[in-house]
Amino acid sequence: MRYRLVLNTYEEVSPAQRTSAEQRYRTALESALGDASWVAPVYAAYRQLVNAYGDAPDLDLLTEPERLIVQTWQRAETAAVMAAFGENRYMGEARFEIELEI
Repeated sequence: MRYRLVLNTYEEVSPAQRTSAEQRYRTALESALGDASWVAPVYAAYRQLVNAYGDAPDLDLLTEPERLIVQTWQRAETAAVMAAFGENRYMGEARFEIELEI
């Protein structure tokens, strides 16, 4: 399973800025998960849990494996957002979308 990363932003960014931000995000995400091959399966499992338990699952209601998936994804995503946007990660409307290629 592979994935495609897309930066969505309402602000004008140059192709070079977009590519750079996407690369920083991708590198940090893959590093946090241990390898590029883990991104798609961990994200798919995380999305299944979000679909079942909502956007902010109560960790106390999850099994240990489910909790591990949610926490692992959230840590990796936070690291990736920080790498892509820096300290101002909450400013603006930019966000990344991950599309799974099955």
